[in-house]
Amino acid sequence: MQALAKVLVIDDDAVVGQSFDRVLSEKGYAVSTALNGAEALNKFAGENHDVVFTDMKMPGMDGIEVAQRIKAKSPWTPVVVVTGYGTPANEAAAAAVGVADFLHKPLLPEQIEEVIERITRKPIVEEKSAEVEEEKSEPRGLGRTLKNIGLFLASPFIGLAYFIAFPFIGLGMLGYYGYQALTKRSAAKQ
Repeated sequence: MQALAKVLVIDDDAVVGQSFDRVLSEKGYAVSTALNGAEALNKFAGENHDVVFTDMKMPGMDGIEVAQRIKAKSPWTPVVVVTGYGTPANEAAAAAVGVADFLHKPLLPEQIEEVIERITRKPIVEEKSAEVEEEKSEPRGLGRTLKNIGLFLASPFIGLAYFIAFPFIGLGMLGYYGYQALTKRSAAKQ
């Protein structure tokens, strides 16, 4: 069975990494863990990961710096910051780096599942909705061919109608604006 997505979990508490692994592996995700930023960056460089979860406070590099380095190498990879020390300043710093989400510990398994589902499924839904819109707006096969033939055959008549109508429209506009000017002029004299 092929994994739905590869997830990298970075947390200096091994129990947290094991919890993510247990929750996400049951749902079909491939999970790898790292205990610090340096180990995580080595794993990220060696393998492709679809989503990264990182703790905020860790020895060495903090979660913001890890997210910043990951986003510099792979800007399309969503990074989620998970912390027990959530402050508005931390959230602003995470947003400035471009993280996909900012979660507060303790996390329930349902929260982890909801976030990973939202992050990994969103592009697929957008692609499918774009395909559906394209199908609705553009006829396919025989319908498209008949539409194109009809437009091709009608185009000379449409052009001729514009050619014939243009002088009358132009003269009508000249007459209208001339009449407007004369009425203003006669109103100004009175």
